[in-house]
Amino acid sequence: MIYVAQLPIVDTEKSSRLEPVHLAYINRLYREGKVVMAGPFADGLSGMVLYRAESEEEARRLAEHDPFVLEGARTLELRAWQPLDFPLPESH
Repeated sequence: MIYVAQLPIVDTEKSSRLEPVHLAYINRLYREGKVVMAGPFADGLSGMVLYRAESEEEARRLAEHDPFVLEGARTLELRAWQPLDFPLPESH
């Protein structure tokens, strides 16, 4: 299952300072097959991480251990996501 973690910034200074540690964390999880993709939104107010996990508990554990969340630089909004399997069948 894919879980979407949206990470709104609540402390800009902390977020900037922790960015290298955050990137190292999600890069390690990507290499382990636990992060599908991640990145900031264009408005610079939030970012998103797509986690691949067996359960919501596992996804929450991974997201809550992100340095951004651990240090209070960003809040966490986590939701399960069911992406469509393209191409979709044509309707008749």
